[in-house]
Amino acid sequence: MTRLLVLRPEPVASATVAKARERGLKAVAMPLFEIEPVVWEAPKAGGFDGLLLTSANGIRCAGGQVEKLRGLKVYAVGEASAQAAREAGFDLAGAGNGGVDRLLGSIEPNLKLLHLCGEDRHAPHEPRQKITRITTYRSRQIESPQLALKPDDIALIHSPRAGRRLAELVSNRWIIAIVAISTAAAEAAGEGWKSVAVAQEPSDEALLALAARLCNNPPPK
Repeated sequence: MTRLLVLRPEPVASATVAKARERGLKAVAMPLFEIEPVVWEAPKAGGFDGLLLTSANGIRCAGGQVEKLRGLKVYAVGEASAQAAREAGFDLAGAGNGGVDRLLGSIEPNLKLLHLCGEDRHAPHEPRQKITRITTYRSRQIESPQLALKPDDIALIHSPRAGRRLAELVSNRWIIAIVAISTAAAEAAGEGWKSVAVAQEPSDEALLALAARLCNNPPPK
């Protein structure tokens, strides 16, 4: 059976593996990065209308400082971010699976949002809201990842950074297919792969749906 290689950091790598296995797919976690919190200082909550989360790590790595923001509602991209907010005791004002731009386009303009994010953050494209970004975590490159590749594996690319790192590590690209969460992630991986496919929207669900179709209907050799 074709294997899916999940390259994102833990704990979200295991979450993606679990969702893939629920679809009957053979998935294994091979993280290229690991998450670590950074020191930060929470601003006064009264200056904002809500929190923006584009990754569950934004709040999971926030530590005790997040208590100062307790009264703010959360706008979350993806179910993992939404669930992390709930587990931390925050109420949701809005959530969506189509990426940050779609979420911001669906909520009130002119909101002042505090974005708890990573060092390598994806900035929204011309948001109507005023967004202040604070880094609560970083994704550190694993220097010698356990990357055991086999012919016909499919690598899931969740970010441009993961695409670039995979390209640095793999010399025999022609044996591996990649499924990317966005065009930018696919382009970052470069050329020479067995095949390249891009999910219809930037979500884990869309990425896995596309991977499942490729596993069940592989291209002719």
